[in-house]
Amino acid sequence: MDIKQAILSGKTSLGIELGSTRIKAVLVDGRNNPVAQGSHSWENELRDGIWTYSPESIDSGIKDCYASLIKDIKEKYDIIPETFGSIGISAMMHGYMAFNEKWELISPFRTWRNTITGEASKELTALFDFPVPQRWSIAHLYQCILEKQEHLKDIVHLTTLAGYIHYRLTGENLLGVGEASGMFPIDSNTLTYNSLMVEKFDARAKEKGFDKPILSLLPSVLSAGENAGTLTPEGAGYLDASGTLKSGIPMCAPEGDAGTGMTATNSIAPATGNVSAGTSVFAMVVLEKPLSKAYSEIDVVTTPTGEAVAMVHCNNCTSELNAWVNIFREFSALTGSNISDAELYNVLFNIATKGDKDCGKLLAYNYLSGEHVTGFDEGRPMLLRTPDSNFTLANLMRTELYTALGALKTGLDILLKEENVRIASITGHGGFFKTENVGQSILAAAVNTPVSVMTTAGEGGAWGMAILASYMINKDKDEKLCDYLNKKLFANAKIKTLAPDKADVEGFEEFMKRYAKGLAIERAAVENL
Repeated sequence: MDIKQAILSGKTSLGIELGSTRIKAVLVDGRNNPVAQGSHSWENELRDGIWTYSPESIDSGIKDCYASLIKDIKEKYDIIPETFGSIGISAMMHGYMAFNEKWELISPFRTWRNTITGEASKELTALFDFPVPQRWSIAHLYQCILEKQEHLKDIVHLTTLAGYIHYRLTGENLLGVGEASGMFPIDSNTLTYNSLMVEKFDARAKEKGFDKPILSLLPSVLSAGENAGTLTPEGAGYLDASGTLKSGIPMCAPEGDAGTGMTATNSIAPATGNVSAGTSVFAMVVLEKPLSKAYSEIDVVTTPTGEAVAMVHCNNCTSELNAWVNIFREFSALTGSNISDAELYNVLFNIATKGDKDCGKLLAYNYLSGEHVTGFDEGRPMLLRTPDSNFTLANLMRTELYTALGALKTGLDILLKEENVRIASITGHGGFFKTENVGQSILAAAVNTPVSVMTTAGEGGAWGMAILASYMINKDKDEKLCDYLNKKLFANAKIKTLAPDKADVEGFEEFMKRYAKGLAIERAAVENL
């Protein structure tokens, strides 16, 4: 069956992911090959001290993304689809979306980027003896309880952005287990919320004057492959402003960008890992055994099928790096150069490989916002150098690439050096890896482990979500997700692996010594600027 006929007959799966800077849709055929895509660019806003996206920007953004997808299909195949085989929704993991009984948002959407729940995070981690990061939905809720925020009297539903969009499309209030694990700790045996921790939370919340049982607020939980409802007529109208899309399409459970990243990189089996590097950066390592103790720097979440995963999540990655690229873009424009963005990134990333292995004694911090792993509620981007530093373009760019992974390496060193966690393979994906070899070699140096990048690395989480939607309708009976990925998707995948260069590893370690010492400078900047 050709692609055009597959689209017309609904033999396709659609994945939509609401990322930090872009909403992206990817349509795949029955073999999970991307055949069309759409996108919409957006940015978060800092309103009253909260990083957020407005409800209007969410609604208009997903509509525009879908319209962009349909435009791409029309241009490529001269058709407009009325249906798909399945649909899946993903979005940035964690955060806080609180609704009343009518599903009206009663508090601004609080994204993963906020670091305003330090008190709640610390108290819940102690209560559960389990790491509860500031980004998690339960930390946001408990912080609101501690502050006795007014909207709590009306709260009836608590979910994430992916869960909200899924509800708008299906009328079903549920989440995939991987996404749910970023709301409240999951019991790996029952694949739902940990009952002992639920009891502890309800008792503590009641002491603070909040008497609504947490299970009454949270979405129900499904595992990958389970049917999560169908697209309603209202949902079809919400997604497709033209009215062409028909209802009744099966939908899989919504997942977070962590789950789609694991899927897109075939990193859901024990001892596999992946690093997603873009606006934020996070590493996911599927554990072979539990960690020896709780670490505030490390989350324990799950794969889309419920296996325990150690996650190091950092709020800041490429934003400061991109800001420096913009400076050189302005300069090139002043000189009359017509260099494209792709060429500019290629030139600047590749010159970084010519720099000193330790960045010539330069130091930088990419903290546009707070960074939980290193203990910051706010951030100040900085570039520092000593009088004897080797201040060259190559070292500047190498420094910005190193520091993009600085906080991540701080957390991963706990897993690798203190817990001796085994990583048989690690795969990189996201914008950091688009320039061939560069980001890949930098990550290999950071983790001292071979790093693989697939040719699909640039497809991102929307492709991973489309795969999960496809798995739901195309899997064989009782076929596990890891088997589906290995046999039907990645068996013939084009993968490039780079081993760490010893000199790069040693240089990164030297840089990290400066990075650790310099955190006092970053703290002084936060306190005084």
